[in-house]
Amino acid sequence: MRNQENQIEPAITKVVETANWILRDGAKILSVRSHGRDRFYLPGGKIDPGETARDAIQREINEELGVSLIPGTIRTLGTFAGQGHNQPDGAIVRMTCFTAYYTGELAPSREIAELRWLTPRERDLMAPMGQKITAALFDI
Repeated sequence: MRNQENQIEPAITKVVETANWILRDGAKILSVRSHGRDRFYLPGGKIDPGETARDAIQREINEELGVSLIPGTIRTLGTFAGQGHNQPDGAIVRMTCFTAYYTGELAPSREIAELRWLTPRERDLMAPMGQKITAALFDI
């Protein structure tokens, strides 16, 4: 397959399904950085076998940030796909993104080293898919 620049693109070898939370505070978006990683990501993670995306987002957010999403407020925002950060060529990440209200106090836990509210101007600190989604959310 060729892209817009007429270059041959690698074949898709793997699809990683994730569930991610979009939490905005005005012109900022909640982002997290895992221990040992150099980029920020949208909170969430891989969908386990037999798990729905909705179940995964609730589990992942509780594990990563110590808060509970309020089930009746969880809404699917959309699905975005592209080359995964730190993934081999041809590995695609398909991110099902949700919005939701939550209870509790946001705090990094388990594998999360840092959480940060990033502005669209700071999206270069994010992994490529986070940059793509942030650009779409803020229409830039």
